[in-house]
Amino acid sequence: MEFDALLLSRLQFAFTIAFHILFPAFTIGLAAFLAVLEGLWLWTKRDAFKVLYLFWVKIFALSFGMGVVSGVVLSYQFGTNWSEFIRLTGGVIGPLLAYEVLTAFFLEASFLGVMLFGWKKVGPRLHFLATVLVAVGTTISAFWILSANSWMQTPQGFQIMADGTLEATDYLAVIFNPSLPTRLAHMLLAAFLTTGLVVGAASAWQVLKERGRGVVEGWTESRIALVMAVGLVAVLAPLQLVAGHLSGEVTHKYQPAKTAAIEGYWETRSDQPLHLFGIPDRDAQKNHFEVSIPGLGNVVQNLPRDEVIQGLDAWPREDQPPPFIPFFGFRIMVGLGLLMIALGATGAVLIWRRKLFDTPWFLRFCVAMGPSGFIAVLAGWMVTEVGRQPWVVQGVLKTRDAVSPITAGEVATSLTAYVLVYSIVFTAGALFILRLMAEGPVAAVVEPSPRQDRAPGSALAKAPADTTPGDA
Repeated sequence: MEFDALLLSRLQFAFTIAFHILFPAFTIGLAAFLAVLEGLWLWTKRDAFKVLYLFWVKIFALSFGMGVVSGVVLSYQFGTNWSEFIRLTGGVIGPLLAYEVLTAFFLEASFLGVMLFGWKKVGPRLHFLATVLVAVGTTISAFWILSANSWMQTPQGFQIMADGTLEATDYLAVIFNPSLPTRLAHMLLAAFLTTGLVVGAASAWQVLKERGRGVVEGWTESRIALVMAVGLVAVLAPLQLVAGHLSGEVTHKYQPAKTAAIEGYWETRSDQPLHLFGIPDRDAQKNHFEVSIPGLGNVVQNLPRDEVIQGLDAWPREDQPPPFIPFFGFRIMVGLGLLMIALGATGAVLIWRRKLFDTPWFLRFCVAMGPSGFIAVLAGWMVTEVGRQPWVVQGVLKTRDAVSPITAGEVATSLTAYVLVYSIVFTAGALFILRLMAEGPVAAVVEPSPRQDRAPGSALAKAPADTTPGDA
């Protein structure tokens, strides 16, 4: 393997986007969770919901900030490492990224300050509106980013000019390309599940600590959050399985080489098997240590048994996606998805039987599943991007033709700098967030807004007088 400018540029972009995607995957769902908490507080007047809001909004602010910083770096790389990509596709991709800034980022930036520091400055309903608008902004941001990336997977609505550049001829077709609906649903569900699993893990940890202190009755803030998180996972995890299957059908239709890499199909044939395990070998053009169920591949993809499914032998070797990462990444994602379904179903039964807080092994299971959403998102993203290779725009522009005219040494220098800076800055940020989660929502109790009366005997009524909402 030659570490030329192309490979190093791909590694650098993969490294930086792997860091970046973790934060939007968390903040999209967390913003919606905060809106729900504040809405429940306004509706029920229960201080526990505000305590939870003020606890999780600190974590949201830190995650949102790190997401913005890491996202800016990705924008720079389009100019430094992928200038040919921007030159050739900028007429199509550029406006989509601009729309994301104009419609989503400005909306988030405009109301984020009110959301974080406006408790004493505005009324409760206006503050709730700010929280809702920030949540809406994160979802709009996901829409535009997924639209741009989905167009790269299933391009349409453009023409190739005489100089090789791409020009949009139908922007509605560009935006609402064939893979956008299923991929957007899949990503949003992944974001909500990621948040639910993190909230569930942090809350289960606090419930375990409460049990250690002898607190076995009552509805503490952590117990409320745990029920909400488990309920969310119970509902969304099965829906994610359906969304993922629908996305896979679109992939099979428009990117059959990616499907072949994901499933480990080397031979074009009908009645394909379902490969449960194997080690794909691109050089040998086969799988080693294969464990398969004959004939089930067509069934899983909702195809007749006699329909021919293309294997990787249908493409020249240089046009075959490297199958190792898509093959294992897909199985990691699906395996974690099944564990999420098991967690949600088990938790729903325990809630119904009123034994959720009295089942230590399940609480530990929730804690262990905390990072699973992030891992599944990374695995799914690698399946999507590596499975598209060698194309950066499917069937239109190859990755090797999109890189900037730079040397391997220049890319290696910047890659080393990114690794060092990211390792220090983002590791410190992540550790600080974990420390906040370990402290629990009690640490977030603050003085309420003068516009909102305290409930006698509530947790907020006992807050220190010198604590202000701005501290959250």
